Amino acid sequence: MTAADAADAAGATDPLDAYVAELAAELHGPAPAKARLLTEIRDGLADTVAAYARNGTPRGRALDLALREFGTPAELAPDCQRELTFAQVRHTARTVALAAPVLLAGWFLSWQAGGAAGGLARAAQLLAGGLIAVAVVAALPAAAVLAATGPLAHRLPVPDRLPALAAWTGTVSALAAGAAGLTLAVGAPLTATWPLLVLTAALAVGSHTRMAASARLCRRCARLPASVGGL
Repeated sequence: MTAADAADAAGATDPLDAYVAELAAELHGPAPAKARLLTEIRDGLADTVAAYARNGTPRGRALDLALREFGTPAELAPDCQRELTFAQVRHTARTVALAAPVLLAGWFLSWQAGGAAGGLARAAQLLAGGLIAVAVVAALPAAAVLAATGPLAHRLPVPDRLPALAAWTGTVSALAAGAAGLTLAVGAPLTATWPLLVLTAALAVGSHTRMAASARLCRRCARLPASVGGL
């Protein structure tokens, strides 16, 4: 039975779509990078089928030959996952590195504006400042990860533990940002400059959401057998 016959028997409309869907189920990483990778693979399969067909090979046989040439989704998945893990590491590190200075600037403005705030409000701002400082410190290894996965990374081996480092950097920064946001929100009613504190708190919580989601996916990628080493 050819690939086309098997697809018809299973009710699939296109064996190439079925192949890509099976591969997609095994991969984890940034949605844009994953979609781009899967599109490239499907286009490559379609081109290979077309090349066989131009040589007079029946379509069913051409599909079988193309799929055999590419390998099964399980065989192709490790190389694809390695590329997606690499992309997720950079995405997480970039998210942390960009969020830290924005959080610091927002807190500094709210601190300056709340100079006449009462003791409890000031204490809340100080605590939030300490938490944001943790996020800023976490941005330093994130920046190092970005450097380690830059243009030279395709020529030099990338440490296998880099995905885990990026994941936990993002996790620590996300937790610090979330706690800072809650602290500022609690202290906001105690000061006349509460709108600025609420805005800074919202910024911190929003940063927490973005960093936490990216770090969660990065942790998942780090647990997969395919590493980024040697890219």
